[in-house]
Order: sequence, then C-alpha cells, then structure tokens
Amino acid sequence: MTPTTPPPTTPPPTTPPTTTPLIAATGTRTAGAEATAAPAPGAGRAAPPDTVTFAVLIGSVRSGRLGPTVTRWFTEQADARPGPVLDVVDLAGTALAAGARTAGDPAAEDEHRAIGRRLAAADGFVIVTPEYNHSYPAALKHLIDSYRQEWYAKPVGFVSYGGLGGGLRAVEHLRGVFAEQHAVCIRDGVSLHGMGPADFAAGGRVAADPQPGASARHMVGQLAWWAMALRDARAVRPYQP
Repeated sequence: MTPTTPPPTTPPPTTPPTTTPLIAATGTRTAGAEATAAPAPGAGRAAPPDTVTFAVLIGSVRSGRLGPTVTRWFTEQADARPGPVLDVVDLAGTALAAGARTAGDPAAEDEHRAIGRRLAAADGFVIVTPEYNHSYPAALKHLIDSYRQEWYAKPVGFVSYGGLGGGLRAVEHLRGVFAEQHAVCIRDGVSLHGMGPADFAAGGRVAADPQPGASARHMVGQLAWWAMALRDARAVRPYQP
C-alpha cells in the first residue's frame, strides 16, 4: 500500500511592518504670530520623514513693536511651502522678557520649562529681530542664554528688520552668539529695510515687491535641508559639545 502524502500548504501572506516614523506634535502650522501652540505632551502622529518643526522666535518685546507683524508676514510666506510646522514663540509678557530670575518663582519656573520644551522639540529656529542701537534686543539675548542643549546642532535662520541696514548688524552679532551655543546659522536670510506697519498692509510695499517673499521661501527651503540633515546626524551619533 502506497502511503498518501498530504497536499502542501501555502503559508498565509505576511504584511511587512509599518516603518512610518513618528514625530511629536510640537505645534501647529500658523498664519499669524499671535496663533501659537504649545507642545502636546505625549502626543504623536504619523508624518513623512521630511516633516520639520521650526520655532519662530519674536525677538522684540517692546510696546508698539513691529515684530508680530513681521512674523505674521513670514509665517504666511513659509506656509506657501509644503512641510514645515511652525511654532511661534512670543516672549512678551513673560518672565524671560523682563530678564527676571526664575529660580524660586514657581510660575516663572513653569514658564521657563514650557518654553524649553518647545525649543527642544524644534528641528530648527527662525529668529525675527529688529536692530536696536547697532545690535539685537536684550530680551532675545536673555532667551538665548537661558537655554543650552535645546540649541545644540540645530540650524538657525534670521528675518531682520530696521532702518537702512535692515537689521543686518543685529544678525551679525547673533551669528557669533549662536555659534557659542553650538547651533548652525545658515547663510541665507531675509532683511527688510526701512519697513513700517503700512508696508505690510494690503497694497503695501512688501506685498507689491515679490523679492521679500521669494527670499523668505528660499530661506525656509535652506533651513529645512539643514534641519533634516542635522536631525539625521544626531540620530546616528548624539552631538557632543
């Protein structure tokens, strides 16, 4: 009697594991400087690997400042490019803006930690700064000096404004400061010369001239390239100062 051989069985098809990376929900795309979003602790969402988050820092805290207007204009230009998530950080009204010490003040310490989490979650930074007396605002310096590792091996771009110099002298000073904080300042930036609120209104000088918007979008592209390159490098080998 010939033994019977059972028919071969076909194993069920296997589904390859999903490798979509996760990024923390650190902010929201915004079209205005007043629309800010703090990080969502523990939140995560699927995102393409080229998604980057930029913290956009308003450097001026003075009454009557032009910073929020310039920032709103910049975020509108950045939103014209796919990809970046913007978290606008405004120091006005905070203890950091006043240059106050946070130690021993629970509310100020909480505020300091909250801003630190937003900086740490960012892949890069955009500094929106005026030029005050040949340099940049004191509140911005206090912010930069109040953190350390949050800046490490991340790119920084600049949007400056002022009189005839367009804030460029402030930017030149900031480049040295950020180099000391182990950040990487990109070459291309945006400089707005002799601007006022009316220049950003409908039909104003900024809206009529295509060059500032083109410069802003180009800078966003450059910043995104550096942000992804440095993020990948940090993932392979943690940065050591």
